[in-house]
Amino acid sequence: MRPPPLLLLSSAHLAMTPIVLQHGLFGFSDIGVGKLKITYFNRIDRALAARGHPLIIPRVHPTGTIAKRAAMLKRTILNTLEERGTPSERVIIFAHSMGGLDARYMISRLGMEERVAALVTICTPHRGSAYADWCLQNLGRKLGGMKLVRMLGLDVRAITDLTSEACARFNEKYPDAPGVKYFSIAAVRQWHRLPPYLLHSHRIVKEIEGDNDGIVAERSAIWGEHLATWPCDHLHAINKRLLPEVHHKTGDVTPRYLRIVDRLIEDGLCLGTTR
Repeated sequence: MRPPPLLLLSSAHLAMTPIVLQHGLFGFSDIGVGKLKITYFNRIDRALAARGHPLIIPRVHPTGTIAKRAAMLKRTILNTLEERGTPSERVIIFAHSMGGLDARYMISRLGMEERVAALVTICTPHRGSAYADWCLQNLGRKLGGMKLVRMLGLDVRAITDLTSEACARFNEKYPDAPGVKYFSIAAVRQWHRLPPYLLHSHRIVKEIEGDNDGIVAERSAIWGEHLATWPCDHLHAINKRLLPEVHHKTGDVTPRYLRIVDRLIEDGLCLGTTR
């Protein structure tokens, strides 16, 4: 069954570049009933749609391999463009976390260079994550976690794909496509400003790779043209905040996404209107 995208259209949208919002590990397209919905790119999706861009929000396997997720991403984009009546149109992709690797694989390996004008990765572990290394070594091998999930019929091969070794092979095997512009956003947050569930991963990544967002090191997230390092954690980068900010507030990151769209419009990579 083809995963249904969220597609917001009006007559004005037909002149605007579609924007794909690709979720990361354990991610989702949108969940809820009626008007009560939780979206992965919280408030960001509505702001982009309000600017006139049709949105394509895929639903890919939450823990599958990069190759598996990339194939689902491609199918959603092509089917949606076909339904829209613009099968040759190029899109802009905003991809969070593992979603950036899915998009890179799709572009370079699955023949999507002609369909993508630019890829903007947000907190993507392009060089892997030391925390994925730790999880695979300590939970997967020592405690037999990977064997257990295989016995249960669960696909969690994403963890293996996100290790430093796997990403090094990935980068050698799948170079950037020359016809696509690549941009990246990293994030850095100090441990005392993180929610409790990110403290352990932050410490491990900090000891091995340096400054990080709680999951992904800054140096791993930089790819292509580095646009900025945001002062937020891995989930705050998609407006998922569980701790109140008292000092040095970052707040809603939606305006940061809109500024990136403005930049893409100015560069001639995206059809739209700037603020």
